[in-house]
Amino acid sequence: MLENEISSQVIGAAIEVHKHLGPGLLESSYEACLIHELRDQGFQIKSQIPLPVYYKGINLETGYRIDLLVENKVIIEIKSVEKLEGIHTAQLLTYLKLTQLRLGLLINFNSTRLIDGVKRIANNL
Repeated sequence: MLENEISSQVIGAAIEVHKHLGPGLLESSYEACLIHELRDQGFQIKSQIPLPVYYKGINLETGYRIDLLVENKVIIEIKSVEKLEGIHTAQLLTYLKLTQLRLGLLINFNSTRLIDGVKRIANNL
């Protein structure tokens, strides 16, 4: 399955989660429900993946974690904030560069309409 197909299905699953839970919960609640929804659809999901930073040949364990990785192709960064900021986009773009992946979704579940809280980020390798 291609990245674009995966991202479309992830957005649909996120909308389903948001429809049942609404805004205002912790990111961890949305993450657990989204994992459940995606696994029910047959997706391979990894969560809270440590992301080291390599600096001048040294592996630095800095505490960064990828929220979700779907099918080893698409990074999902989950937020529950008043509004998405530029730093959130920069964070996901950096994760894409560090992993050499091409596509990520930034999903803010603290939105009245979830689709307004979804941002697609592409890494032009």
